[in-house]
Amino acid sequence: MSVSSAPVSFLGAPGSPYTRKMLAALRYRRIPYRLIIGSHRTLTDLPKPKPQLLPTFYFTKDDGSIEAVVDSTPLLRRFERDFDGRSIVPPDPAIAFLDYLLEDFADEWLTKAMFHYRWHFAADAAQAGEILPRWSTKPVSEATLAPVKTFVKQRQISRLYVVGSNDTTAPVIEASYRRFLAAMKTHLETSGFLMGARPGASDFATYGQLTQLARFDPTPMAITLAEAPRVYAWTEVVEDLSGMEPTDFDWMTRENIPETLREIFVEMGRTYMPVMLANAQAVARRA
Repeated sequence: MSVSSAPVSFLGAPGSPYTRKMLAALRYRRIPYRLIIGSHRTLTDLPKPKPQLLPTFYFTKDDGSIEAVVDSTPLLRRFERDFDGRSIVPPDPAIAFLDYLLEDFADEWLTKAMFHYRWHFAADAAQAGEILPRWSTKPVSEATLAPVKTFVKQRQISRLYVVGSNDTTAPVIEASYRRFLAAMKTHLETSGFLMGARPGASDFATYGQLTQLARFDPTPMAITLAEAPRVYAWTEVVEDLSGMEPTDFDWMTRENIPETLREIFVEMGRTYMPVMLANAQAVARRA
């Protein structure tokens, strides 16, 4: 049941795949929202979350104070509890687990491809440097923007190591994205969404990354259009699914998991799982 009739307020930006993930999910679920376009550097009258990530959602607590909350996955589950109908979590726990794994794969692995393509290639970095600082509703002069563009490019390029992007790993990341495109393209030939005939959280997570990979950054967009135009088109469709009328029978069932979905899991096992296992080992060693 809805806890409030007031729109859900959050801070985000068009270039944030997680902002796009949440926007599409809210539209599909018909949850009223108020998007504040900007960043934490420009927003001063609302509390700052830790860490300062986009999107940031703002909730009014019982004492009237405002709480800043980040992390798209638990936020989606929070909205499952707070709002009735049009769920994006499959009712079968087994299918819900698969949905959760695919959501994590998109959020944590596909985002490596997104960040890599955006800042590894000169043409992509040049475009991002030009556009990202302009994603604002406030007017600003070109003279003021010039140092900002340089700062954004230099900072993001210097942070490629954070997602594991370098000259050694570049071929691995790029090959993985192309295999994912091939698997996703094939899956969409017989299924409207990852979770069947209606979208799950994994669909919105995948959509979020593809808004950048398939529809903004020049290099991966060209690859997507050449190798998987169906995926490009799907990304545009998922942007606003508010007109869909899903039923409980639209979910994939555990007795009918398509082979095409298994191929996406094969890619997950080939690339993302080794990374996660290595991370777990590093944590165990306190590396």
